[in-house]
Amino acid sequence: MHPPLDILLSARHLAIQETARAFADREIRPVAATLDEREGFPDDLYKRMAKTGFFGVSLPKEDGGVGADTLAYALVMEEISRGYSALADELGNVELIGSLLVTHGTPEQKARYLTPLLRGEYVSAFALTEPESGSDLAALRTAAIRRGDGWVLNGEKTFIHNAPNCHFAVVLARTDEQAGHRGMSTFIVERSWPGVISGTRFPKMGQRASQVGPLAFENVALPAASLLGVEHRGYHNMMGVFEKGRIGIAALAVGILQAALDASLESAKARRQFGQPIADFQAIQWMLVDMAKDTHAARLMTYAAALRLDRDGRAAVETSMAKCFASDAAVRRTADAIQIAGGRGYMRGSEVERLYRDAKVTQIYEGTNEIQRLIIARQLLKETVPR
Repeated sequence: MHPPLDILLSARHLAIQETARAFADREIRPVAATLDEREGFPDDLYKRMAKTGFFGVSLPKEDGGVGADTLAYALVMEEISRGYSALADELGNVELIGSLLVTHGTPEQKARYLTPLLRGEYVSAFALTEPESGSDLAALRTAAIRRGDGWVLNGEKTFIHNAPNCHFAVVLARTDEQAGHRGMSTFIVERSWPGVISGTRFPKMGQRASQVGPLAFENVALPAASLLGVEHRGYHNMMGVFEKGRIGIAALAVGILQAALDASLESAKARRQFGQPIADFQAIQWMLVDMAKDTHAARLMTYAAALRLDRDGRAAVETSMAKCFASDAAVRRTADAIQIAGGRGYMRGSEVERLYRDAKVTQIYEGTNEIQRLIIARQLLKETVPR
């Protein structure tokens, strides 16, 4: 059930949405349970997504992207996530790393990293989180110290998406100990360089096909060409893509919501109690209605945030609201989906059990929902919330 939103979407948006929806139904949904069970990197599907044109949706054509907008990116994220959110995670990672390279990369860096990334030949990592620095990004300890024309990198990152299997990582490191968040820089670091250590994959509750693990740097010699953008502007660089990142996670959560609603409608019609389908019972109908309302509301909030970001270049409140609402709804409504499915829904291997596990992390990554609420509260108290 997809309430029509064609009033918000252009013909191009609708075509992109349909392409992603068909790909999810044909290529992803039939193998989602197997991918979740095996927990391995979905290399074949990763390359097929790139070949189909899902990498770099909002990036310029001259840089190898699709040349669409953030709303188109949200549409693709939603549909791929409806198939399996771990695949949407990969798509989102490419979009954010690609955005950094497009905005701050040199022609040489784009040729070496961006081009093969968008072709699906490279896998990238976004290396921000540390054992003592998650939501408090300004507290990170990884440091790059000047040596000649380059730097020496030391530190430790954790919970890094694609850390076990990436070709390169974009690493945020401190380059001026006295300057706080104004003393950080971003570097492109290849996993094969001496001193780069990628640990074993962490076993996760959900989104199991996405590979997450630690990255450590022990006296890694960074050449001058590894600096991405301007020195000491790394924190600013990262802030520049976080709003798009929140839209991506909001859209991913909407995809989970839609999958849960679809599965629940099917289950409610098929499952019988007291001689009739449970869909006939008002209690079940109201649960389905609440699922549909939250899905529709989350979708509208996500689309509105994307439209605002495309128009104004900033959308802090809208993206935080969309990410927070959609992810909270995904956790709440996938729990309802298990309730509707009954005992079968609680069994490993059922779709709604996987969706419930996959939904939880959307409240945590790309800024916890507690952080999103702080962002929204600050704007509310300033009485500057756009209307």
